[in-house]
Amino acid sequence: MPNPARFLLLCCLLVLVACGEPQPPDTKPFQDVDADANGHTPATRVTTSANRAVEKKLAKDESDLEAARRGFIASDDPLDIRRADGKPVWNAADYAFLDGKRPASVHPALWRQEQLNNLHGLFKVADGVHQVRGYDLANMTIIDGRRGRIIVDPLTSVETARAALALVEKHLGPRPLVAIIFTHSHIDHFGGVNALLESIKPGAATPRIIAPQGFMEEAVSENVLAGTVMMRRARYMYGSSLARSERGHVGSGLGKQPALGTVSIASPTDIITQTGQKHTLDGVRFVFQLVPESEAPAEMTFHLPEKKIWCGAELVSRTLHNLYTLRGAKVRDALKWSGYIQQANDLFAANTDIIINSHHWPVWGNDNAKRYLAQQRDLYKFIHDQTLRLASQGLTPPEIAEQLKLPASLTDSFANHGFYGTLKHNARAVYQFYFGWYDGNPAHLDPLPTNQTAGRYVEAMGGAKAVKVRARTAYDDGDYRWAAELLNHVVFADPDDAQARELLARSYDQLGYQAESAPWRDNYLTGALELRKGVIPPVLIANSSAMLQHIPMEQFFNAIATLLNGDKAAGKQAVINLHFSDTQQQYVLWLENAVLHHRQGSDAGADFSLTLTRTLWQQLLLRQAGLSDLLLNDEFKLEGDRLKLLDFLSLLDQPQPDFAIVEP
Repeated sequence: MPNPARFLLLCCLLVLVACGEPQPPDTKPFQDVDADANGHTPATRVTTSANRAVEKKLAKDESDLEAARRGFIASDDPLDIRRADGKPVWNAADYAFLDGKRPASVHPALWRQEQLNNLHGLFKVADGVHQVRGYDLANMTIIDGRRGRIIVDPLTSVETARAALALVEKHLGPRPLVAIIFTHSHIDHFGGVNALLESIKPGAATPRIIAPQGFMEEAVSENVLAGTVMMRRARYMYGSSLARSERGHVGSGLGKQPALGTVSIASPTDIITQTGQKHTLDGVRFVFQLVPESEAPAEMTFHLPEKKIWCGAELVSRTLHNLYTLRGAKVRDALKWSGYIQQANDLFAANTDIIINSHHWPVWGNDNAKRYLAQQRDLYKFIHDQTLRLASQGLTPPEIAEQLKLPASLTDSFANHGFYGTLKHNARAVYQFYFGWYDGNPAHLDPLPTNQTAGRYVEAMGGAKAVKVRARTAYDDGDYRWAAELLNHVVFADPDDAQARELLARSYDQLGYQAESAPWRDNYLTGALELRKGVIPPVLIANSSAMLQHIPMEQFFNAIATLLNGDKAAGKQAVINLHFSDTQQQYVLWLENAVLHHRQGSDAGADFSLTLTRTLWQQLLLRQAGLSDLLLNDEFKLEGDRLKLLDFLSLLDQPQPDFAIVEP
């Protein structure tokens, strides 16, 4: 009789030979959870515990709440700003949930920041200086002169600026507009200017408009060349598709959200060209500081010596700002940024009792102002210096981001927390600023794209089922970063794998809930939303035609050149004359070596010539008119071969504003 133990072992070996390696069990099903309308699941036990642990360590400092409330005069209630067609631009009720107790699904420090950002209304800063806060992403500052008002940064949209101005006049009385100041070239600081200009009484003097050197060029050109990609990524950064809720968008860290009304711009009458430049506006003395290539390519701060107030624009904020913004932009110079703050400290700190900025609430008191400047200055220089130190020891950007920690002397200030920018992605930005995308490892010099590697990784790890088992284990252990890393491969290998998509979405939910940075939270939660429901059509700005009128034609031609399909254009040549009948401008476009060039003038040997107005040109760019509208329009004239025009147009790719991000 055979040995029973040996017989059992032999049977097991035969089964293994017959069946191959044992297969991992399929991922266990999720128990039913209380998902919201967008599918976002509740905070897990791990997330709840992690956020509770953070809350216990947070300083019990109420000084920001006192500063944010100080000087409150009034607000509109309800604050519901709409476009002429009735569509919403800004509604404070969207964030009413912030009045309650912090839920487990929001990082404690971010919840605190967004409660403070949610305070809105008209505030007195000092005699003759007021701010409207919480009526847009940015602040509007109002400075009284001898006979009228100077308004700083008229918000993003005409609608929000109009509501803010109405609030001012209701409680402070109407006064003439004598000057407008644009602190920098980002749209949330000038887009509402037409609301101010339309308020000027007939026959009244035209206000002076003061802006930093390069303002107009930077303001109108930002996003022109890379606009499609930036706008798509901005929807992730600002959570525009997310519900305003405790499991969705809670704010932007810098404020609540960008307004979605009508945007405008106005040309400056006075340009600030150097630091120390002085202007007296309606009896108020200003000393300006030029700070280009810090938070914006064209930016300035100013000091009011008699009032002992310094406006820091966005050189300083009540958050760590972005050296690299997640929507995509050129990396900012951390060393220059820090140096400008030191310069402001040297020039103005001794005579400053109040600091106001383009976002958030003031800093009160000379000692607090000096401490605030020193901490903001050292925040950016620490990231700069320590990133380069670690890079010199051979660490790569991910390794630097994982290792870098701020000293307690910097983290004890809530103004240095990563509610908008983060230590991790800013450290990567410093590395990129100096060394670019390549980390020096030859394996990363010519890597395969994700759509080619994902399937191979999944196969190498034992197949999709095995990877999902590992990912589910990581998820259950609260290791959401690793779960997301694994599942991203599965989804890119097979975007129809519903189980992988849902588990990846749940991992993103938890990563979003634990994020201190509002843009990180919105990126994770938007990724989760699109995994579950696909791409959500964007809510667009109402009207940007007023901006387009100021964009130089050369910028448009540079943008068109980026649409040329190089493969289709290979071996083709074309010369095109363009005449704009309303501006009497003439340009030549020529196609050579699969590259589209332009210059002013005309070419007698052109294949065809087009005559049209700039207005019609804008309508084409805004897609308010198509090719059929073009050919039938009296403002359009074609001389030459129509087939060659059609052939040329066929070489231009249409941008894809809803391209996939969380799947191939």
